[in-house]
Amino acid sequence: MIRATTPCEEQLIGLLAAAGRGPARDGVFALWLVLRAAEALLTPHPRTVSTRGHRRRLQALETRLASLALPGPLKRALTAARQHLEPGTPAAAAVVLSQLVAPARDVLGPEAGNAVAVAARTARIHL
Repeated sequence: MIRATTPCEEQLIGLLAAAGRGPARDGVFALWLVLRAAEALLTPHPRTVSTRGHRRRLQALETRLASLALPGPLKRALTAARQHLEPGTPAAAAVVLSQLVAPARDVLGPEAGNAVAVAARTARIHL
């Protein structure tokens, strides 16, 4: 059976459901979007996306992130993460996930930081 979501995504979805309206909810949603884009590049079961499809995904991600009310530190981290995903490699995804741990923890709380930390560890294992 193929899982539609990873355990890290499920944690963030739970945090999203528990969050009230406002920047915190937008922050968790934005983090989830970036996490999905990064995890799509990871092995052993990468979600196959062509180069053109990857570019489109990143453009859509950039557009969606721009429309959210995000706390400053998280917005800067997610914008940088989106740029680092440009190469479309598993190594780039692993770097992005590891760099998002601290901003997620600082801005959104320890649960969000721990979810991203688990994703980063999983990414390093699959390199």
